[in-house]
Amino acid sequence: MSPPPFARFLEEHRAQVYRFLLAAVGPHDADDCFQETFLAALRAYPRVREDSNLRAWVLTIATRKVIDHERARARRPVPVERLPHWSAPESPDGEPEVWRAVRSLPPRQRAAILQRYVLDLPYADIARTLGCSQEAARASAYEGRRKLREMLSPDGSPKATGGAR
Repeated sequence: MSPPPFARFLEEHRAQVYRFLLAAVGPHDADDCFQETFLAALRAYPRVREDSNLRAWVLTIATRKVIDHERARARRPVPVERLPHWSAPESPDGEPEVWRAVRSLPPRQRAAILQRYVLDLPYADIARTLGCSQEAARASAYEGRRKLREMLSPDGSPKATGGAR
């Protein structure tokens, strides 16, 4: 049995991939990363094994595109208005602070947080997309949650929250 036609594969996975990318890179860059993800998937699709977990496979590609995007952004020049000492107005587009905080996490932690809490994936799938063990995926999500609590706490100290999922 071969994988489904690419058009059906795209239809089945596009919403979940787009939600992941939207949360990972923001509304301004999600479309570009989405296109890059599915172009890479289209090129590799003929080589997909029959027993592959297609959701984990395409989320792995999307995660790598997010990492590539972050690396490229780090190499681009920064406009003077965005430098810390210029105090540009905060969130001119009205974006919630939590999404800016999530995007500031290291790529592996960001991917683990988004895949677990936005896409509601089990740690086994997250581990596959990140190319690590389930324990490492859990640790990445834990560290990401810890950093988010610190960043979003009004006084800079970690907030006390309920148990982890």
